[in-house]
Amino acid sequence: MTRWIDADQVAALLKPGMTVFIAGATAEPREIIAALSRHGEACAGVRFVSVCVPGMNGGNFTELHDDAQATAFFATPENREGVANGRIDFVPMNYRAIFDYLAQDVDIDTAILQLPPLGDGDTFSLGISADFSPTVIQKAGMVIGEINERQPSPADTQRFPVSGLHYAVACERPVPTFPPAQLDDTARVIGGHVADLVEDGSCIQIGIGSIPEAVLSALHDNNDLGLHSGLIAGGVMNLVKNGNMTGHKKSIDTGTHVTGVALGDDELIDWAGSTPEISFRPVSYTHDPGVIRQIDNFVSINSALEIDLFGQINAEMISARQISGPGGAVDMMRGAALSRGGRSIVALNATAGGGRFSRIVAALPPGNAATALRTDVDYVVTEYGARRIRHLSVRDRAEALIEIAAPEFRDQLREDFRAQHIR
Repeated sequence: MTRWIDADQVAALLKPGMTVFIAGATAEPREIIAALSRHGEACAGVRFVSVCVPGMNGGNFTELHDDAQATAFFATPENREGVANGRIDFVPMNYRAIFDYLAQDVDIDTAILQLPPLGDGDTFSLGISADFSPTVIQKAGMVIGEINERQPSPADTQRFPVSGLHYAVACERPVPTFPPAQLDDTARVIGGHVADLVEDGSCIQIGIGSIPEAVLSALHDNNDLGLHSGLIAGGVMNLVKNGNMTGHKKSIDTGTHVTGVALGDDELIDWAGSTPEISFRPVSYTHDPGVIRQIDNFVSINSALEIDLFGQINAEMISARQISGPGGAVDMMRGAALSRGGRSIVALNATAGGGRFSRIVAALPPGNAATALRTDVDYVVTEYGARRIRHLSVRDRAEALIEIAAPEFRDQLREDFRAQHIR
């Protein structure tokens, strides 16, 4: 039977040596986290594990106490310093691998997550955030739910027996939101190039940020698009409302928009929670290449920080400093490669720093990791065009990438490439 307690009572349930999973995205239990910050001594010797969304979730649990420990899969603005100095253990994993790690390789003593109102039934809903919590709930020795009266409970989401919810904390506060992306002219041009590669009837996966939102805004002339994605953002809502995205041509989950979480403003959250055609599934489904390969004409669309002339993608580091994480892009890229008629697209600005630096580089700088291998990459898009580099030779793919670099950097890139390959 679920026991109702105050947020400040959660601290007494923690013990040194425990591993505690804290949900991220819209399931971040902010009332309980605030209470733990008031009782930091209870966090001594506790290891916190969380999959945070940069720009939305903080994830700096080592701030709770000097002896608190943390494992992270993303660097966020709040926890980057802890990742850099070693207080936080950063583990580089793709989304599907994180799910398996949580399911098989780590003991979870306690899971804490934000949930919708429980209702009168014998199950509870995970609401609009079903990514990693399903596997954690099934294995955690203790599950603590922050029951938010404002959290929506969609019709098609993951549900679990209420008998497995050991403690509940009542609250009424705004659901965690993600700030809408600001689109500039360059992002819109890139979005247009990407949209040209998306055919009617395609099933898309898309990330978050200005370029993904620009892509979604450029798909307003497409018909019968489908969705199989780790997240739903505002641009998806607009396509569904306008009739561009129906899911009618999907080879599986026909007529259903499959996602793991909804990230956006209050309008998006309310819409996602009340639209019956949206199905919230765990990462083991949304990011499984074995599932994606069953979807014909699957198009994966993601952004990056830089790409080198070999085709290696860096989507997580700047100047050897971790600023994000691998995320789920590579899972989707590999699934797209298995899909009949599928393709993957990596889109990025050609330059950074106000035009001072090229994002297409001769080789990834020392200390910057390759998020995606050169063997994973298919289409690359900048404001200067789109090129398909899959199946190209080393020299041909380098030239293809130079052709979509900013013009002022092309000669130097060719010179650097020749220097690298003279032996």
